[in-house]
Amino acid sequence: MGKVTVGVAVVGAAAVCAAAALIARHRMRSSSLCVKAADILKELEEKCATPAAKLKQIADAMTVEMHAGLASEGGSKLKMLISYVDNLPTGKEEGVYYALDLGGTNFRVLRVQLGGKSGIEFTEFAEVTIPPQLMIGTPEALFDYIASELAKFVSDESEKFWLPPGRQRELGFTFSFPVMQLSIDSGTLIRWTKGFSIDEMIGRDVVAELTTAMKKRGIDMSISALVNDTVGTLAGGRYENSDVCIAVILGTGSNAAYVERAQAIPKWHGPHPKSGEMVINMEWGNFRSSHLPLTEYDNTLDAESLNPGEQIFEKMIAGMYLGELLRKVLLRMADEAALFGETVPPKLKTRFILRTPEMSAMHHDTSADLKVVGNTLKDILGISDTSLSTRKIVVEVCNIIATRGARLAAAGILGILKKMGRDTVRDGEVPKTVIAMDGGLYEHYTGYRNCLENTLHELVGDQLSQHIKLILSNDGSGIGAALLAASHSRYV
Repeated sequence: MGKVTVGVAVVGAAAVCAAAALIARHRMRSSSLCVKAADILKELEEKCATPAAKLKQIADAMTVEMHAGLASEGGSKLKMLISYVDNLPTGKEEGVYYALDLGGTNFRVLRVQLGGKSGIEFTEFAEVTIPPQLMIGTPEALFDYIASELAKFVSDESEKFWLPPGRQRELGFTFSFPVMQLSIDSGTLIRWTKGFSIDEMIGRDVVAELTTAMKKRGIDMSISALVNDTVGTLAGGRYENSDVCIAVILGTGSNAAYVERAQAIPKWHGPHPKSGEMVINMEWGNFRSSHLPLTEYDNTLDAESLNPGEQIFEKMIAGMYLGELLRKVLLRMADEAALFGETVPPKLKTRFILRTPEMSAMHHDTSADLKVVGNTLKDILGISDTSLSTRKIVVEVCNIIATRGARLAAAGILGILKKMGRDTVRDGEVPKTVIAMDGGLYEHYTGYRNCLENTLHELVGDQLSQHIKLILSNDGSGIGAALLAASHSRYV
């Protein structure tokens, strides 16, 4: 009996020692993993760094590319497309005008009643989601779907909207993809962005495609203006504020437009604009520079995209991509540092499962236990019971990615200001510059917006920043298209 007791005691002791050793090894592993996650975080922070000196180099590079793009076709990664908008709204326009705003996975149809000096009297709109299969289908299927939804909207026009006698309804078409504009009401598609991939459409006139689809649907309406969303935002901003001369979109994608002196456009060969000015659609999403702080995550995202090698700037700053960059960083942390446990959460391997709205919600979480972060990780990725330290790491990754994006966007704006000669005080005069901003990223991601505005202030200095104002132009791209349809109406 004594031998058995001794044997049990020896086995028990051995088990205790083994358990202790296992716990010790687990603690050592946990400690090393913690350090590893911290190392990945530190590396990310260093590679995403955007000190003011680097941002000014990026701004200078943006200005150089703007000059090159204006000088000749293909002279720069920046297309610097001539919009043919040389007649911005004045506030005297009257009548009912429609707009169709195709800018991403959704499109909007609007109608506005313009009352001349009384401004915009009535506005109505509807938003429609584009089925994913139509984004990669045929041009005919896409435009027929758009026209069918437009027909429904037109049929619901109420009596408060009125059209002057003898006129046909007119529409402004916001097409937020790179287009080679041929006139104010025609232009051919250069390439798709934002997840669209319909190769048959490349090189075709987008207005002709929509017009054909509208006729098939029995819509009695002409398209009097084809505009990019950023050009529309500039027009909408100018209608409200005569000092607006730049527009920036920060939403699913990103772009900028500005008012250029006609004589500063060497590749412009058309009749000299009466106003002496022309709105330029920069297509700044395609900007690229050796100064951009690219990381392995950016390179992988680009390689996996539908347009590798294109839209590099957009992929670093726009809403479609920020959440995916966050996912890629967290995936590496989960894989190499077991951030979420011994196994990598399967859902974390799903591309674009983390969207920027979720990233924004986690970034803005101010609760003591970061409850929003915990719930988001559980609901979206199926990761439960995360520690507070893990949640803090997630928030920090959000902060690094959003901060880099916002600061780069501010550098891009500085580049435009430099091209326009509005980046310094000249001869004692300080020009007043109002920038119309639109897009869900700018409107809803407060941390991103604040960082962008603070960075621009930092770059231009205290004196000049007092004369630069950023205003939110809600639905500027849609309203602006309707306004440009009015200012370029065939009846004017």
